[in-house]
Amino acid sequence: MMPIDLTATAARDALAGVRRGAAAADLETYARAVWSVLVEPGDGEAGALIAAHGAEEALRLAAADDSRDLRQARARWMPRLQRATISAALHAARRAEAELVVPGDADWPDRFRDLGAHAPVALWRRGGGQDAAGPVVALVGARASTAYGEGVAADLAGDLAAAGVTIVSGAAYGIDGASHRAALSVGGTTVAFLAGGVDRPYPRGHETLLARIAEAGAVWSETPCGAAPTKWRFLSRNRLIAAMADVVVVVEAGWRSGSLNTAAHAATLGRSLGAVPGPVTSAASAGCHRVLREYDGVCVTSAADVLEMLGDDGSAVGGSSADRAAAAGTGEGRTDSTTRLFDALSSRSARTLDDVARRSGLPREDARTLLGFAELEGRAVRDLDGSWRSVHRNAGTT
Repeated sequence: MMPIDLTATAARDALAGVRRGAAAADLETYARAVWSVLVEPGDGEAGALIAAHGAEEALRLAAADDSRDLRQARARWMPRLQRATISAALHAARRAEAELVVPGDADWPDRFRDLGAHAPVALWRRGGGQDAAGPVVALVGARASTAYGEGVAADLAGDLAAAGVTIVSGAAYGIDGASHRAALSVGGTTVAFLAGGVDRPYPRGHETLLARIAEAGAVWSETPCGAAPTKWRFLSRNRLIAAMADVVVVVEAGWRSGSLNTAAHAATLGRSLGAVPGPVTSAASAGCHRVLREYDGVCVTSAADVLEMLGDDGSAVGGSSADRAAAAGTGEGRTDSTTRLFDALSSRSARTLDDVARRSGLPREDARTLLGFAELEGRAVRDLDGSWRSVHRNAGTT
């Protein structure tokens, strides 16, 4: 039995305040809103099921079908298919004045079709400014940036935005923030992609900056309002930044920086990839030098270099070798079920197995198995009542 009401009336009531237009509250759109709550970003099984059957029918199949083909996927999805959970996400979106955008809408980024089954099932947007209509350049880099890196990022973003290029980044401290601020300072358009809900500004220190981005451009996320940013979601978010752009430039990054994850996505998607060189003695530029050497990136020293990569008509030319980037990126920035498990655990408060499975989006039995391994490795402990906590090891979200 379907735990939620899939009728036209229910769709109209649920989507009130988060959709525009007279025909905005159809069942297909409502089903995509529900799917955005059920799945973790980039769930290829959900994407393939929706592509084959449409979002509404796929949701009915997921709720009712216990076939072998869907059993593992349903174990991930079903714990989140709860009326209260979905209502809470939609209510949070209305409070934040966030808008639901789905494929087929005029504002849906067409570039996401290159992600195939891993494209977002829906997007949540905050902001009434302009979106990316012309050429788009992603400027990414380290949070722990240097004055050199932030200065170069600001020069690139300011000059490119003044030339009519939309700047896209992730709104983090360091290179991301410098890029957004510079684009805004020249009256340009800039777009931010978040790893959590658009109603939860992250980092908190960029709340004002995100409000300015929303006024001039847009703040996007594929996770529903109320969702917390996690390491898994940061890395999944990077594929959207790469897909949105015509050109991706790594401005400053360490040897194992998360920005290399974005670079790998860019190369795999066939986007032009560049990097800003730094002093050979600077650990903060080691990742950029990897992009130049291992990913076949273009050496970027000014906005003119980036405009040359875009071409005279604003479309990207040249670019990186997807095969080389994929080989260079093997093992770097990749995430797995263990990452999702530890995103769901807390070192401060114990959580039940069912809660861990729901938070991680993993099947219950998979979560149980991974918790067992984590306990053997000393990375998780089980309390007397059977609940679980992680063991803190100075790990941070990236």
